[in-house]
Amino acid sequence: MAAVLILLGPPGAGKGTQARMLEEDFGLIQLSTGDMLRAAVASGSAAGTQARAVMAAGGLVSDEIVLAILAERMAQPDVANGIILDGFPRTSAQAAALDVLLADAGLRVTAAISLEVDDAAMVARVSGRYTCACGEGYHDEFKRPTAAGVCDKCGGTDFKRRADDNAETVGERLKAYHAQTAPLIAYYEGKGVLERIDAMGEIAAIRKGLGAIVAGVSA
Repeated sequence: MAAVLILLGPPGAGKGTQARMLEEDFGLIQLSTGDMLRAAVASGSAAGTQARAVMAAGGLVSDEIVLAILAERMAQPDVANGIILDGFPRTSAQAAALDVLLADAGLRVTAAISLEVDDAAMVARVSGRYTCACGEGYHDEFKRPTAAGVCDKCGGTDFKRRADDNAETVGERLKAYHAQTAPLIAYYEGKGVLERIDAMGEIAAIRKGLGAIVAGVSA
């Protein structure tokens, strides 16, 4: 059975970095809600056409449309080894709907992995991060390019910082994350698929820990 992983963690916990490593280590595909939505709209698929109409009218894309887009994406052959969901589900209702969608495909959530963080340390971590135009992430303290100002991955020099990556905004986002995600933690704990990992350590150590979890649930 293909693995279905959900990474839970606040902004800056390293979900994107670790998802890319899981792709490399296990051949999984990271599915970001935003990326899937844009791709579906561009492709003109049935769900994408629905989403385009809603977005053109200034509305929010419904859970039903997001789930339809996810179903379309999961039907593609490149996800045969499994997927990592990023940005979905965000609520217990979405999690329940996801369970139904997966069951229809003969699948289930194999692990919901909570990246556990220290809020005070997270403020410092997020406030120092920046990204290359290719998507590779860096940090003023924890992960600098080998050559200053030059991306290790693509050799580019076009870096940017998010305007909302400041201490005050990050603190508020952490509070919102904990309030919104607490029910999800309880939901997946009740299902017996919740795993927790200390996300405040070295990237390599977190990678090893996640790898052990994925290998265990995929066995």
